[in-house]
Amino acid sequence: MKKQMRDLFSKGAFRVNGSLWIEGDGTRFFGPGPVELLLLIEETGSINQAAKKMGMSYKKAWEIVSRLNEIVGSPMVITATGGEKGGGSTISEEARQLIEYYQSLRERFRKFMEQESQKLQ
Repeated sequence: MKKQMRDLFSKGAFRVNGSLWIEGDGTRFFGPGPVELLLLIEETGSINQAAKKMGMSYKKAWEIVSRLNEIVGSPMVITATGGEKGGGSTISEEARQLIEYYQSLRERFRKFMEQESQKLQ
């Protein structure tokens, strides 16, 4: 980094920060919130229970799931109605793969921000 740039950052603790989303058709659709929702659906077996744990309405959770399914083009959440246990939901193998990819991408992004932040010291 040039000396002038270093001088700009000499009077404080600066760091590079950012958020990471995957976009489809120009729309942010996969990031921290949808990942958490999918993981909670897997954990609880219920879109409604996952939504409650996140402090969001069932309607909002269902909108996120619908948008994921629409943009990705295959079901991210598989729902079952009725039955002995009253139905439930689980995530698809494609959802698991997308979560794994996102988590790996997020780790690489974290390392990039860390490296760039060190340049500001």
